[in-house]
Amino acid sequence: MAAPAQACYLGWDFSTQQLKVIAVDEQLRVIHENNVNFDKELPEFSTQGGIYVHNDRLAVTSPVLMWVKALDLILEKMKSSGFNFSGVKALSGAGQQHGSVYWKDGAHSVLQNLSPGLPLHQLLKSCFSVSNSPVWMDSSTSAQCRSLEKAVGGAQKLAEVTGSRAYERFTGNQIAKIYSQNPEVYAQTERISLVSSFAASVFLGAYAPIDYSDGSGMNLLDIHEKVWNAICLDACAPGLGKKLGRPVPSTKILGSISPYYVQRFGFNPDCKVVAFTGDNPASLAAMRLAEGDMAISLGTSDTLCLWIKEPRPALEGHVLCSPVDTQAYMALLCYKNGSLMREKIRDEVACSSWEEFSKLLASTAVGNDGNVGFYFDVMEIIPSAVGIHRFNRHGDRMPAFPKETEVRALIEGQFLAKRIHAEKLGYGILPTTRVLATGGASHNKTILQVLSDVFNAPVYTIDTANSACLGSAYRAIHGLVAETNVSLTDVVKLAPGPNLVATPTAV
Repeated sequence: MAAPAQACYLGWDFSTQQLKVIAVDEQLRVIHENNVNFDKELPEFSTQGGIYVHNDRLAVTSPVLMWVKALDLILEKMKSSGFNFSGVKALSGAGQQHGSVYWKDGAHSVLQNLSPGLPLHQLLKSCFSVSNSPVWMDSSTSAQCRSLEKAVGGAQKLAEVTGSRAYERFTGNQIAKIYSQNPEVYAQTERISLVSSFAASVFLGAYAPIDYSDGSGMNLLDIHEKVWNAICLDACAPGLGKKLGRPVPSTKILGSISPYYVQRFGFNPDCKVVAFTGDNPASLAAMRLAEGDMAISLGTSDTLCLWIKEPRPALEGHVLCSPVDTQAYMALLCYKNGSLMREKIRDEVACSSWEEFSKLLASTAVGNDGNVGFYFDVMEIIPSAVGIHRFNRHGDRMPAFPKETEVRALIEGQFLAKRIHAEKLGYGILPTTRVLATGGASHNKTILQVLSDVFNAPVYTIDTANSACLGSAYRAIHGLVAETNVSLTDVVKLAPGPNLVATPTAV
């Protein structure tokens, strides 16, 4: 008799350039990984980086059927490798945030009656009223953004309700553009999904609801009441609430997997589909942030991800519902002048050497004797500013600093700005706060020491390879028990923890 299949959980990530999946076992060990690169493995769609940039250089889309065909391909790859689908107890996933998918009238009945003899891309090829989905890189909706903010009573009011001021990439503004330019296409659309809920729908064989967390990136959801805001809906398009469906908690079990996957791939008919969410919320789950924690990605651009209990949305940054705790929120802050600015100063004062840069940084005292600087090589997002601005301890502008002062002014200035902006959004440092650092600069211990000193909290590093996938697998496990008030932290305590690398300097 054959041995029973190994119990496992799948985490999916429908990202911009590829579709990825991982499987984790009951001990949270990764037992399978697979991916499909859109450009390389689906060349018939002629994408570059998984997208089409339109002639106006503002509109950016991806073909929906490419995502569907990628799912066909990855499932066949898994099957060929001998992966046993019958052991999968639950699955969840992530999608690139803000992107939208438009299901044509009649698509729901097609979803409910998928024939296991055919691949998904053949079955679903006539199901979409918009064949190329607007994605997060799109910036073609400035007029719709202005209109939405005006309807609600201004940018700050919109942020207070939905967590963000109007952004071109946010889904409500994309829907408004489609309605204004192609009202007949909008009329033929029976359901509008995010990329995340579209992917969940394909697994479910029915329209999956949008979850609270990814729904917070649309400029439509009241993040406090967890319902669509009527003024925002009406400002974007008529009858929009019906086309979106009712949003649900990110931890909700949506149902069992479609019979299509049972018959074609051998999934267990009891395999549960847990609500899919956005890639940033899924990464928060992978890092297992708890109340008061903060994750910082120190890359080409710097990104802060914060756990917040009582948010104060502002014109800068984004507040979203937490994907793992219905009573909490997450905030995102993005900065353009990250590692490129650090590298520029390194090249100017440290002979292009990180070792020399670190020595200069370590040679100066915490606080830099009151000298501080703000360094923006390109126009910054938060704040909207450019140029280099140096100040001494008396607040006087300085034309230049000595090398070692310059290095510390740069690093302390970058982290001080992040702390100030985080606290403006409602973030508070607790005795239990941990700072989790990722990205290129997280390998530099001297920079991380400054981070620890500025936030007065221990700094840890964590492996974030495939974090949206891993977070989705964790969320699949958590979804099975979430209604019993078990926390995600309890469910994934067996997972490898972060590494402590810096603690605040005693002063």
